[in-house]
Amino acid sequence: MIWQLIYLVTFVASLYALIEAVRTPASSFEIMDKQTKKLWVTLTGVATGLSALAVFFNVAIFVLLCLVATLIFLLDVRPAVKGVSGDRNEGPYGPW
Repeated sequence: MIWQLIYLVTFVASLYALIEAVRTPASSFEIMDKQTKKLWVTLTGVATGLSALAVFFNVAIFVLLCLVATLIFLLDVRPAVKGVSGDRNEGPYGPW
């Protein structure tokens, strides 16, 4: 029971990280020296897929690695690239 909960939390966090990686402009990753957008979308996508296998089919291979990749993105990369915008037409309250 506790493992299923861990798998579910890992899946939800990985899915959130994947969505954030896709939504973030590629230039933000380059500006902050955080590898490339393609790499992070791939890593979080694989983590989401493998953690989905753990949740829905009880195949828990590499779930720990999925959790590590997800946490690195959410705790290190996302905060760094979140405030960076590749679009120069943005004001303090959004685009104008």
